[in-house]
Amino acid sequence: MTNSIEEIGNAACMFAIGTNTTADHPVIALEIKEAVKKGGKLIVADPRHIDLVDIADIWLRHQPGSDVALMMGMMKVIVDEGLLDQEFVDDRCENFDEFKASLANFEIDKVARITGVPAEDIAAAARMYAAHSPASILYCMGITQHTHGTDNVMATANLAMLTGNIGKPSAGVNPLRGQNNVQGACDLGALPNVYTGYQQVADDEARARFEKAWGCQLPEKPGLPLTEMFHAMEEGWIKCVYLMGENPVLSDPDTSHIREALEKAEFLVVQDIFMTETAEFADVVLPAASFAEKDGTFANTERRVQRVRKAFDPPGQARADWQIVCDIAHRMEKKGLDFANAEAVFEEIRKVTPSYKGISYKRLDKEGGIQWPCPSDDHPGTKFLHSGQFTRGKGRFAPLAYREPAELPDAEYPLVLTTGRSPYHYHTATMTRKSAGLNTLGPEELVWINPEDAQKLGIDNGEWVTVTSRRGTVPVRANVTDKTQPGVVFMTFHYAEACANVLTNPAIDPVCKTPEFKVCAVKVERKTETPAARLEATAEEPEPAQSEQSEEPEPEAATAT
Repeated sequence: MTNSIEEIGNAACMFAIGTNTTADHPVIALEIKEAVKKGGKLIVADPRHIDLVDIADIWLRHQPGSDVALMMGMMKVIVDEGLLDQEFVDDRCENFDEFKASLANFEIDKVARITGVPAEDIAAAARMYAAHSPASILYCMGITQHTHGTDNVMATANLAMLTGNIGKPSAGVNPLRGQNNVQGACDLGALPNVYTGYQQVADDEARARFEKAWGCQLPEKPGLPLTEMFHAMEEGWIKCVYLMGENPVLSDPDTSHIREALEKAEFLVVQDIFMTETAEFADVVLPAASFAEKDGTFANTERRVQRVRKAFDPPGQARADWQIVCDIAHRMEKKGLDFANAEAVFEEIRKVTPSYKGISYKRLDKEGGIQWPCPSDDHPGTKFLHSGQFTRGKGRFAPLAYREPAELPDAEYPLVLTTGRSPYHYHTATMTRKSAGLNTLGPEELVWINPEDAQKLGIDNGEWVTVTSRRGTVPVRANVTDKTQPGVVFMTFHYAEACANVLTNPAIDPVCKTPEFKVCAVKVERKTETPAARLEATAEEPEPAQSEQSEEPEPEAATAT
């Protein structure tokens, strides 16, 4: 986030696009509600009727995958009507003329046809956002998880710069991180192209600094993103995989392909707090400690680094992730990982990461949390970014073109599936489905389908259906509701027995390599029997005679410390 969570409550206008904030970020949603109570305007862009719609001034119910067209259409209105902050554009930005020329492709009537949003609503949203400052843009994975996700993010930056809503309180472009400590993981180099603090692998000077600090030679080229790793496994040139705290068998698109890739890996290590669906494929499972069973730091969505203190001893053989990694390094006779405790690890982070240099355990214990960049011990931390000037100097406008999603409905697959989260379960539900209370609130997967589509297909509310894409079929109950628009169905991805990611499209953004989770073509059909009935019928059938070429039993996963 360029700005802080508490600033949202003082925003004069909020534009929430691709974020179901009340379900996914309920604490941040309280700030949105606070701003509305104070008279702040709220624009919500979402294909579904989410809870924020009920308090919004304008709801832009656009077609999934049409975000670039929607935002560029808004910006064309702002430019054509002279509502831009011309002084900010002139003083602090560059490439405006090229960007302005690209707006010619986004006449409002054309944008209305692409998005399905009435032209007058698009214009009203543009005027509202431009007229009420400071204005804050909030987005989540409804923006990023597309084959044009990079363009979507660029569009949000264009919109903020065009109206001067960056580099000041209660404004900015604010991506809401989808998982705990995702921000911290990215900060510390859990990306294939950067070291800590987003220092580029391909930068000779940055690489030299890390080689000196770590006493080793480092590759000159960036590594593979996760989405390309699985192709490399399937092709056989990634042979060994060490997977920590990730459950791609449920969380990645086209999970049938993910399973095939994992089966082809010659050696798979999974380090996690529970035996996940992915861990079932592992040759070795390393039991890790949970957040409450170890010391360390998290960096949250507003760039705030905070202490985590051990509350319980980890069970059995479980240990903190850093201890496991260091022990493996020692057994491989690798030097440089002789840390006495979590604080010692953080001290190295400070030394090699300029934006973390001024953050220490001593300060965190005293101050409770510090937002990076914090370049020195006496620096207070940074509440909002880009004050005075952008990190790169001048902000660069990005000319954009509308690109359709990689997969659109057709005669065979006439509906669009989009995915999201439930307020009752978290990600692949490795932890939350072990809670009786949460399972009562969210007991099973549902496919949300509009009453018009349900009537055409002869589907009743609560009835068992199958959802099928070009990649697979999932049995699930129907939730007939007008909260999703005609032609669009919705599922979460929390349930292993009805895994939405069996269906989703693995097509990726060419720049950031993020898959297109939010749009794929599907068909929904009535089922003649429930999964339970099918299982009962199978149990009554006699066992078939064993064939001469019976499959060998799969080897059990080993467990090690």
